[in-house]
Amino acid sequence: MSSFENVFGTTPDGSWRAPGRVNLIGEHTDYNDGLVLPIALPNRIVVTASKRDDGRIAVASAGHKGVTEFAIEDLAPGSVGDWAAYPAGAAWILRESGYPIGGANLHFESDIPSGAGLSSSAALLCATLVALLGLRDIEVDPAEVARLAQKAENKYVGAPVGLMDQMASMCCTEGHALYFDIRAMSTEQIPFNPAADNLALLVVDVKAPHRHVDGEYAARRKSCEQAAAELGVPALRSIAFEDLDDALARLSDDVVRRRVRHVVTEIRRVEDAVALMHAGKLREVGPLFTASHVSLRDDFEITVPELDVAVDTALEAGALGARMTGGGFGGCIIALVEADASESVLAAIEKAFAEHGFSTPSALAAAPSAGASRLS
Repeated sequence: MSSFENVFGTTPDGSWRAPGRVNLIGEHTDYNDGLVLPIALPNRIVVTASKRDDGRIAVASAGHKGVTEFAIEDLAPGSVGDWAAYPAGAAWILRESGYPIGGANLHFESDIPSGAGLSSSAALLCATLVALLGLRDIEVDPAEVARLAQKAENKYVGAPVGLMDQMASMCCTEGHALYFDIRAMSTEQIPFNPAADNLALLVVDVKAPHRHVDGEYAARRKSCEQAAAELGVPALRSIAFEDLDDALARLSDDVVRRRVRHVVTEIRRVEDAVALMHAGKLREVGPLFTASHVSLRDDFEITVPELDVAVDTALEAGALGARMTGGGFGGCIIALVEADASESVLAAIEKAFAEHGFSTPSALAAAPSAGASRLS
């Protein structure tokens, strides 16, 4: 008997999956109308589901005790808390958008490490959305599902996230990175196959969980919006790299100035990385990773000692480049390494963490994977 049948006492109608993501480069650029370059991970959230006709949704998870149940018509921001706020938010945004989803029983299982900066929250929302829509055979463009997921996280959960995580979870394809231009709302699949070049992308969870809803993320976003207003542009994407020095000279606050410098230079790094990937020069992307980390550490100030030690150690151990990835204040680093060096680089990081008294880190395989889909 499946976990779903154990909880709900009925046979499921189907199951759906949505992956986590890791961003190769382009950090904190998404809400500035910028450029990002994520890949979807093999790690995913799976939703097993059955239809109900009473307008109610019941949610259960392998990682949490009990069942949370609510009426779709009663949903309002704040009406459902804890982890269940995410599936509740998905149901709420579908109701608000006019989709006739009816009721459902939903059971969730995940192998995405929570709090690691690999976008388990966006995956949870996307998985719920594709399951609720799939149960009723409602076809919606993947990019629109991503936008619905973002709205749910912004307006229901209360997290001021951009659109990158949801687009990665919905729109990535196997063997590619997703080049996403937020201002143009356009995407391009960029071939990304490190193994073909005898390389590997090492993802190391530093075990210092980050929290997107806390004040630091919101403060960075507010600083960027303040700078755009002071410079008279709709978003920092409008500041050309060539005009950066002039823009910085017009800003009155040094902290805001550093935030702007990160965003504008990070957007240029994304462009450079894509050009190198198109040219088949993947090894040369490594230094861009490292430059991104320095900018995130010094100008955006969102790293923590675990992230900095992991990056510095990876580079000392021979990585071609390394950077923190995700929202910051914990989470993961990525390191571009020679294929046969993954174990030695990880071992060096483990040794350095032990010497610093940090928690033992863990590594994930980072094969570029496909976005959300139906499993059965």
